[in-house]
Amino acid sequence: MLPEHWFALAALAVALVALGFSIASWYTSRTAARALSEVAALPPTAGAEGELIAFVANPSKPDVADFEEIARTMCREAALPDPLWIETTPDDPGIGQTREALEKGAKLVVAVGGDGTVRAVAEALVDTGTPMALVPSGTGNLLARNLDVPVGDHIRALRRVIAGVDRTIDVGWMTVTEWAEGEEPEDPDAEFIFLVIGGLGFDAAMVADTDDQLKARMGWMAYFFSGVRHLHGRRMRTQITIDDHEPVEAKLRSLMIGNCGRLPGGINLIPDAVIDDGILDVTAIDTRGGIAGWAQLFGEVVMQGFGVSNDLPAKIGKIEHARARTVTVRVEEGQQAQVDGDLIGKAVELKARVQPSSLVVRTA
Repeated sequence: MLPEHWFALAALAVALVALGFSIASWYTSRTAARALSEVAALPPTAGAEGELIAFVANPSKPDVADFEEIARTMCREAALPDPLWIETTPDDPGIGQTREALEKGAKLVVAVGGDGTVRAVAEALVDTGTPMALVPSGTGNLLARNLDVPVGDHIRALRRVIAGVDRTIDVGWMTVTEWAEGEEPEDPDAEFIFLVIGGLGFDAAMVADTDDQLKARMGWMAYFFSGVRHLHGRRMRTQITIDDHEPVEAKLRSLMIGNCGRLPGGINLIPDAVIDDGILDVTAIDTRGGIAGWAQLFGEVVMQGFGVSNDLPAKIGKIEHARARTVTVRVEEGQQAQVDGDLIGKAVELKARVQPSSLVVRTA
């Protein structure tokens, strides 16, 4: 049997295990009615007196319709005003709704949805001083994982909303300065916010090819299946400029620019990334030698999460890190680019910058 087939079988085994856990989790999860009874039984939380909360919710996410009643009940139990509930639309993923909430006097805006909803709410709240909270209901829930917001437990997440502590974090912005031939973006000069990781290459191609139905059924594990299809893709020729230094050329599988680095599955891709240090962390990933290179790379990622690095020469799978306030990346022919798992299109050249201490978030 070819190595690729062994890898596919391993992927299938991991996916089956994940599916088993998903089924078990579904079987034991709270129904909306049970959740409401538990909320009613809890003692009042210490929310700010009179604080008007707005929930900006993506109605396409599972169980979001049930969140509204839970949220109103929980605010009532905490002696808070009846909250605003504003739903996103395909044409507006949350920016307009968040601005509407601010106009109506909201003192806290809660993103109820996936990473796209979180990005949109955050974009509207940057530099306003109004905090953002999270009730994660998506596939990756990247920012929630990095802020230790409970994922898969809406009651605990809602309690953080009411009784949490505010802190200030950085945000990243990405601009495509040259689009690939054939790309026709709606706004060629748009600047895209990212809160966790933006990048191009393997990671973006994997996101682009992930089946939406599989993602709905299996969550983040669906990305694993998509990634298998791209293991033998061509390495990209890149030219990377960090701050005011001279450009560096490299052949890579993926180039990622992180504000923080924790991913689903307990993977910490960028262990040294700090979400409020005013710095972006640049991560260059490369492999050679087929499956063996990817296997070594996976080992590198796992070990660096434990603070162990491997500096042996001539590695066929490697991950390298640098730090920057601005990054410019140029690739031959163009590559798919993404911000927090949302595709922005094929780019030949893009720039990323950090905006320090610009977003207030509510955490534990």
